[in-house]
Amino acid sequence: LGLGSAIFLSEYASTKARSVLKPILEILAGIPSIVYGYFAISFITPLIKTIFETWFGLQVSFFNALSASIVLGIMIIPTVASISEDAMRSVPMSLREAAYSLGSTRFEVVTKVVVPAALSGIIAAFILAISRAVGETMAVTIAAGATPRVTFNPLDSIQTMTAFIVQVSFGDAPAGSLNGQSIFAVGATLFSMTFIMNVVSDIVMRRFREVYE
Repeated sequence: LGLGSAIFLSEYASTKARSVLKPILEILAGIPSIVYGYFAISFITPLIKTIFETWFGLQVSFFNALSASIVLGIMIIPTVASISEDAMRSVPMSLREAAYSLGSTRFEVVTKVVVPAALSGIIAAFILAISRAVGETMAVTIAAGATPRVTFNPLDSIQTMTAFIVQVSFGDAPAGSLNGQSIFAVGATLFSMTFIMNVVSDIVMRRFREVYE
C-alpha cells in the first residue's frame, strides 16, 4: 500500500493533488502511536471480533496480535509512501522520456524504469518502516495486551518485547536482579535487530544505488 501510494503520487497524481495528499501523508506519519493504539481497540478490534466470531465462530480476545499487526501496518504506510515517493521523484525525467519515446506505456515506465531506478531508496524506506514497527511500544501494548504467551494464534493476547520492558520497568527492578538483567537483555536484542536492519539497508543502498549526471 505504501509503495502503491508513492507510485500514484509520483507518476499519476496531478501537481494539485500531490500538493494536497503529500502533506496529509506526512501528517499521518507524525500522529502519536498511542492514538493508533486507541484506534486499534476502538475500531479494528471490534471489526475483527465481528468478522471472526460472527462469520467463523472463532473466539477472539479483546487484546490480540492481529489488531496490533494491522495497526502497525497502517502506521508504517506513510513512512514507506513518503520516502519512496521522494526516491522516485529524484529519478531524472530524461529516463521517463526515453522510455516513452520507445513506445512504453505509463505502467511500463513505472514498473520497468522508475521503480528499478529508485530501488535503493524504496528498500531503505521499507527497512526504516520495519525498524519503526519493531521498536514500537504504545500501540502494540494497547492493542495486543501484556500476556506473556508463546502462541501462533493471532487472535490471542500476546506481549511484545517492548511491552515487556514497559511492564517490568514500572516495578522494582534493582540493579543485578533477574528483572533488571532481563530488561537489558531484551533491550540489547531489540538494538541488535534494528542495527542489523540498518546495516542491511546500507549494504543494499550501496549495491543498488544509481547515480545520474
